[in-house]
Amino acid sequence: MNKWLSILLLTLQFRMLDAVNALRSGAGLNQLTFNAKLTAAAATHSRDMALQNRPWHFGSDGSSPLDRVKRVGYEKQFLGETISETYESEILTLAAWIEDDATRFILMDPGATEMGFSWFQEPNGKIWWTLVTGGPMLSARDVTAG
Repeated sequence: MNKWLSILLLTLQFRMLDAVNALRSGAGLNQLTFNAKLTAAAATHSRDMALQNRPWHFGSDGSSPLDRVKRVGYEKQFLGETISETYESEILTLAAWIEDDATRFILMDPGATEMGFSWFQEPNGKIWWTLVTGGPMLSARDVTAG
């Protein structure tokens, strides 16, 4: 990857992290941090959705989001995945996600502590976005107490 592409990748990732954290902060929720393994799972799925030419949560190999985070070695709890197929920026994509109940729940999950975010852009400009969240494993006591 060339230097400028690496800078663009980091810029977009941190812009998304900042935007998600601004929304979470406004709701009184904890801030998320980037996790490289969740980002690797997101990158793999964005490329795979482009190859399949459809936005859905299953990989071309039949993998689920949980399968993908396990495959990259994420050892904490997988919490959710949001995806999109669009020509819009990451911020406009986040705005659409926050308007939808299901994706807003993933972004605003109080149990989330980490996120991964990536995308794949086709030559025609279409972008396949993936954001994955995770957090600490719950103990049996945590599950039964809640």
